[in-house]
Amino acid sequence: MMYMPSIFRNDFVNDWTDDFFQAPFFEENGVMKTDIREDEKGYDFTVELPGFRKENISLNLNEGVLNIKAVKDSKEKDEKEKDGKIVRIERYSGNMERSFYVGDEVSENDITAKFENGVLNIHIAKKEPQTPEPKKIAIG
Repeated sequence: MMYMPSIFRNDFVNDWTDDFFQAPFFEENGVMKTDIREDEKGYDFTVELPGFRKENISLNLNEGVLNIKAVKDSKEKDEKEKDGKIVRIERYSGNMERSFYVGDEVSENDITAKFENGVLNIHIAKKEPQTPEPKKIAIG
């Protein structure tokens, strides 16, 4: 009997190609793929949201936490049955949400966002750290 490494099993190629060609833009658990870059002016977030519409995306800032929420329903008007019964739908349907701590000093005026071609771009301007001036306490 000859022992072969597991990579030579019959379904190896199919497993690899299935994983490669079906890689999602976001994880199965609803985590948005996000890149964050820093420069001297601030932070740039690039969030992939393919298939979403601008009106279904919301950004909220609460106590230094930026929350991104996207909602999508695959049963939209264009999904209605036309000439037959739908057998399978491979579009994402549901809610995705992600939060980032951006700092207590950041306000909504420091954040700009633009959604284009399935990509949400967020810019957060850097704030100079404010050091409180020492207060003199009188000794009695």
